[in-house]
Amino acid sequence: MTGRPERPGKMPRKNAQNSSSPKDEKEQGADALTPEQLSQPPETPAADVQAGSSTIIVKPVSALPSPPAPPNLPEPVRATSFTSADAAAEDHLEDPSEPLLVIPELTTMFPSGAPFLARFLPQVPATVLGLNASFCNLHDFLRHLHDVGWYGYLHAFIGDQAAFVLVYEGRTVAAASISSTGEQALGELLHLYEQGAPLSAYALPPHLAHILSGVGSRAWKFNLTEDFTGLHARPRGAIFYSRGEIVATMPATLPYEGAFPAPLRPQTLILPRSLAGWAHGQYGLTLRGKDALNAITSVHQNFRSQYGVLGLAFLRALSEKLSPAEYAMRSDVALHDLEPLLQEFLRTGVAKEQMAGQS
Repeated sequence: MTGRPERPGKMPRKNAQNSSSPKDEKEQGADALTPEQLSQPPETPAADVQAGSSTIIVKPVSALPSPPAPPNLPEPVRATSFTSADAAAEDHLEDPSEPLLVIPELTTMFPSGAPFLARFLPQVPATVLGLNASFCNLHDFLRHLHDVGWYGYLHAFIGDQAAFVLVYEGRTVAAASISSTGEQALGELLHLYEQGAPLSAYALPPHLAHILSGVGSRAWKFNLTEDFTGLHARPRGAIFYSRGEIVATMPATLPYEGAFPAPLRPQTLILPRSLAGWAHGQYGLTLRGKDALNAITSVHQNFRSQYGVLGLAFLRALSEKLSPAEYAMRSDVALHDLEPLLQEFLRTGVAKEQMAGQS
């Protein structure tokens, strides 16, 4: 066969993929790591020195160390028992800058207040300041608070006499003065106002108003349950609980430890007989009034269309020997809504006032 002769002294060209030398393969192996090498723990860098040669080959670390795991942050504090809740609150009172507790500390509005209720009222901006009887009738003001469903407390004072009333959902639910609590203290606030005492109103968040609604003249043994709502007073400070959780603290104290549990639904205070005698009186029905409760009579239809369901319920309560004050407390109806209704019943002859001893 004839063909072009190869040039003498020159080797045939090799395939490109086989053109690397053993030395090149070793150097490539130092840069490219196999999956098996990557899965092995890091090696201490070592140097291989070839005998009789000045070339030093350094083996690189096969894998970088993993970054440290982030620290475990503590969970927010929840009062699950007396011990943990009390300790958490005490730690906060000792060190309010504690970052793990985000519990607001309230400032007492009346730090030298003698009544328990006054001692634990928090300092908040005034909604109404310096209201007086020459400008507004107190009954009209209370009616306005009821209509808007207001939450907060009222304060009136003259000299060293003072009265405090807590309002929840627009209803007066707790009161205290220097010498009394409850309905009598509510009456004292009205008396002071009529004597010229300036009255101020301070709005509160609903949950704080609910907690304070249980503060009366007596503290009870503290028993923390998972749904406890109320105030826990101690010589070191007070703790506000809502459904078993600490929602606030206050530096106000008692000389002993006690609790003021809040009622599930606070009851409305009624003015005492001395200031609202009509509300505590007894009223009976006339024959016309009895017909108004009989659904088959035309009197009933006319009465219902004129006074509605509220009028029928109130008239039925009077027939059951309940006073307007008792009915207001049981039905959660504002007493000032019943007074004009009762006057209308007496005027139209469906009800009459009964003297003591009458049936």
